[in-house]
This record gives sequence, C-alpha cells and structure tokens, in this order.
Amino acid sequence: MNCNKVLALSLLCSLPLLANAQTVRIVTDVSYPPFSKVNPDGSIVGFDPDIARAICTEAKLQCEVSTMDFDGIIPAVQAKKYDLAIASMNITPERAKAVDFSDMYFNIPGRLIAKAGTKIDDKWFKGKTIGVLRTSVQREEATAKWVPKGVKLKLYGKVTDSFLDLSNQRLDAVYLDANVGDEDFLKKPMGKGYSFVGPVYNDPKYYMGSGIAVQKGNKELLAKVNTALKKIIDNGTYKQVQNKYFSYDIYPFK
Repeated sequence: MNCNKVLALSLLCSLPLLANAQTVRIVTDVSYPPFSKVNPDGSIVGFDPDIARAICTEAKLQCEVSTMDFDGIIPAVQAKKYDLAIASMNITPERAKAVDFSDMYFNIPGRLIAKAGTKIDDKWFKGKTIGVLRTSVQREEATAKWVPKGVKLKLYGKVTDSFLDLSNQRLDAVYLDANVGDEDFLKKPMGKGYSFVGPVYNDPKYYMGSGIAVQKGNKELLAKVNTALKKIIDNGTYKQVQNKYFSYDIYPFK
C-alpha cells in the first residue's frame, strides 16, 4: 500500500478525535433565571451561559453548552460527561471534595421570602416549614442553624417549585439566593404580597461565592478558566454581561 495514502488516511481518521478533544463540554441549570434559562426557540441564555461563552472566547476554547437539573450536575462532571459546570454553584468544602473550583465569579447573599410584614426573630422559627434547594448552601446553613430551633425543611430540586408551594401557603418561607428570589418571584405576579424578610444572610462559612466546577485534577483546564476569568473581569467584559442581567454588582469589585 502507498505509504502516503496510509499517512493521509491516518490523519483524516484522527481529525474527529482532535476536534472532540478540543471541545469543552459545559453544563448549566436552566431553572435559575436570570442566571440561566431556555428560550422558546431552544436557545440557552442568561448570565451563566454568557459568562461561559466569554470565558471560552477569551481562552480560545471550542465549547458547547448543555443543560440538566442542578442535583445531577456534580455527579455528571465526576462521571466525565462534562468538563465544566457553570451553574451558579456555591463553593463549599464538601463540593470541593468532588470537583475543583475556579476562582469566585460572583457572590450573592441569602434571604428569606415570606408574607410581607413577617417579623423574623428566634421565636418565629419554631414550627415553621421553609423551602430550600436540595443541594444548596441555604440547606446547609438552615440545617445547622434553624432545624435546632424547630424548623422543618422542605427540599426542592427546582427553586420554581418552592415558589408554587409558597404562593399556595404550603410553606411559611423560602430561603434562597437573594437575586433569584427578587428576579424570579418578587418581581413576578406570583410574588405579590411577599417580600424579603429578616436580615441579609452572608455568613462566610457558607457564602464563599460561586465558582466554576471542573473535573477533579484537570489542572490545565482550571488554569485556562481562571486566566480567562481574570481577563474578562479586567477588560470589562464581565461587567457588560453583569449589567445585561443585574442592576447592581454581583462581583466584589474593588
């Protein structure tokens, strides 16, 4: 057989493999607007997808963005179905055992949402049912601080389901990221008569900021992500994306 033909065939066959190796598979959760949602035309939009694309452009990476429910994201990254998760994921020591995290890319405190005028003190918690996302820092904090006070936690895979239960008076309150509660509930017709109640919750033990999850041990990709993240913050791209979705800073700019 002609050696040149063998070489050409080998290179041709390797092209799909090279292309696949260069494609970074990113996953996000689209039940969390304005961070991420699916438009009627099927396009994935929001702060997280836009930041993902900005990082990929800056790092010169070919990327594809897919979606799944939040609960399955870390197991999917661990199983190497995805390379990155850009899904408003709070950094926690427990999660850091399963995945590596980029530098923080935003930090938003937690708030309780309940009927407007609700007064929150230590006595209020006894006998109350509070909705939280199943895999969230809010669940961790509420379990440690409020369950001993007599709170029953109801766990959800999607924060939108907790809003339905709150509006139908099956919950006394929902505890979640402040921004999501404001944008996806309080500003909607369903949120009429409800408000943030009690203090802003930002205990650094729980609120370490949100990071981009990377397959454990993939130091090369993690370095590229961190470098690109720093560049888009420094060159103003991050602020452009942020200002598209929020009227205030979600990153602690100096």
